[in-house]
Amino acid sequence: MQEDDRPSVRFLLYNIRYGTGAQQPRFPWSGYLGRTAVHTEEIGRFLKTLAPDIVGLVEVDGGSYRSRKQNQAQLIAASLGHYHCYRSKYSETARVARRLPVLNKQGNAFLARDSIKGERFHYFNQGMKRLVIELELDNLVIFLVHLSLSFRVRHHQLRDLYDLVRTTSKPLIVAGDFNALWGDHEIDLFLAASGLKDVNEARLPSFPSWAPKRHLDFILCSPEINCRRFWMPTVTLSDHLPLVLDFDLPEA
Repeated sequence: MQEDDRPSVRFLLYNIRYGTGAQQPRFPWSGYLGRTAVHTEEIGRFLKTLAPDIVGLVEVDGGSYRSRKQNQAQLIAASLGHYHCYRSKYSETARVARRLPVLNKQGNAFLARDSIKGERFHYFNQGMKRLVIELELDNLVIFLVHLSLSFRVRHHQLRDLYDLVRTTSKPLIVAGDFNALWGDHEIDLFLAASGLKDVNEARLPSFPSWAPKRHLDFILCSPEINCRRFWMPTVTLSDHLPLVLDFDLPEA
């Protein structure tokens, strides 16, 4: 098969930083407060050039003042002609985050070329941001995560994630921002226990986008998935680089 032949599926993972761009903030967290309409449109145009079948978006604004009360997942999905599902990253128990302006509109999302019928929303037992979105297709399951900034909490979240993965009978992908701030070896035990493989075999860094130094974003696949090409486009529409995977699924 020629290298430029189109595979059966193209998956793209992108932490879009709520559409606030990649600028380095003058003050802590100030970079997350700016208006997002221009950057959201640019992200949509960029994604359209790649023509992904499935997109996992981390750090999505669900309709705060930043995005003019519009859900970014819905806007980007419309620009691609995709369906979408979105959910707040904070569980019902995080009452403060659920009530505070801006925070209560922060979540993650899937976009998909085909209609989304099998989405489920799980929440880790620990951490502030606990959301796990499970997208089930005919012959594939994808989990989308954004792990805690705390090393101790990440350890517990990976254990919960393993419990979800081990009960999945279909070929699967686990993708997201793992916040592996202590190094990508943080997930080695999870990989060994789950049998998943990191498609970023060279463990290239994805953060920050303007001078990548840390490997924070991961796409992990079960062995039966044929990974044909993995790359990270060098764009600075966010503080993270996007991850793109072309792959083939085994016959049902």
